[in-house]
Amino acid sequence: MKKNAFYAQSGGVTSVINATAYGVIDEARKSNKIGKIYAGKNGILGALRENLIDTSKEPKTFIDSLQYRPGGVFGSCRYKLKDFDTNKKEYLRLMEVFKAHNIGYFFYNGGNDSADTAFKVAQISKKLGYPLNCIAIPKTVDNDLAITDNCPGFGSVAKYVVTSTIEAALDVESMAETSTKVFILEVMGRHAGWIAASSSIAQESHPGAPDIILLPEIIFNQPKFLKKVKEVIDSKGFCVIVASEGLKNTSGKFVSESGLKDAFGHSQLGGVAPYLANLISQKTKLKNHWAVADYLQRSASHVSSEIDRKQAIKVGREAVKYALQGKTSVMPIIKRLQDSPYRWKVEAAALSKIANVEKVLPKSFISKDGFGITDKGKKYFKPLIGGQNKEMKQNARYLKPKCIMVAKKLSAWR
Repeated sequence: MKKNAFYAQSGGVTSVINATAYGVIDEARKSNKIGKIYAGKNGILGALRENLIDTSKEPKTFIDSLQYRPGGVFGSCRYKLKDFDTNKKEYLRLMEVFKAHNIGYFFYNGGNDSADTAFKVAQISKKLGYPLNCIAIPKTVDNDLAITDNCPGFGSVAKYVVTSTIEAALDVESMAETSTKVFILEVMGRHAGWIAASSSIAQESHPGAPDIILLPEIIFNQPKFLKKVKEVIDSKGFCVIVASEGLKNTSGKFVSESGLKDAFGHSQLGGVAPYLANLISQKTKLKNHWAVADYLQRSASHVSSEIDRKQAIKVGREAVKYALQGKTSVMPIIKRLQDSPYRWKVEAAALSKIANVEKVLPKSFISKDGFGITDKGKKYFKPLIGGQNKEMKQNARYLKPKCIMVAKKLSAWR
């Protein structure tokens, strides 16, 4: 009897995570070894609650459309499985659900915490004697997964930030004589400044902004920052700043920490831009404006990177192939072969080397003054924002999924 597959989306979504879902489902449908592909409603919670969507009931036209659809079509979640010794009940429940629905393949699409979940499920399934091929599939706009050269989701965010930086700079330049002198764009990035750093590609365009990039890897020095702002204003008449939400002060604390925690235990951030704007207003009296890219940067499929979309599909397809080859506790990662012309391939890497390991921006990518990105860094970023999605229309109408649920066989999970 053919084993069924379970696929779920986890953590913050991206403009190409559904492209990965397309890759997984389309590849699995081609196989004569996989029965049905069930999607977990709202990530791993879908497995725990036995809320399984039967994707075989979705027409091919809908599955194909996922290549261009932002957000997480099956619902995502932030839910961290505890250690087995702390809470065996969760793992026993997962195995119970998988056994009841003849699931032998587990695909979890997410970032660091999701890789940890897949790694734990792989270990526990083996410990409990339940045969399950567990594959984590990379997805994170933060680009902070270890081993892989880059992460699906990142290239599109980078492209959005580069485009927005150029357009905002042109706006500010035109008004600087009598109005706004400083513009600040706040982008995502808790501990790793990959997104903020990618904005450096905008410097190739007139008017050469951003002038200052603030990274989590560099401790924020207030006097040095204000001096730099003044120097830029004196030089060109206006200043554009891209700041990571994870900016830290001299005490090592986030300057925008709210005091709240998310479901993964991470501090909730947001507020770097208004913090910097207030500082500039108080210390320099310069008129300024700020914006927070927030969800817009990760959902902007209308400016998504075609390279990013292709990579998102490819890791989904390879995940299925790895599972069918009998691989478990691995992740399909992207390996860069060449910068120009850009060439890459996908290969398997052990989850033991990826789960809970955070990759920060290399020192060699950061300029000596800490406010910019080196040529080496720009050489890394530039290929990832390449290509334009010709199929995507700005006013796209997205097909509605049927989301037919599989009949439950077990008692409710609490």
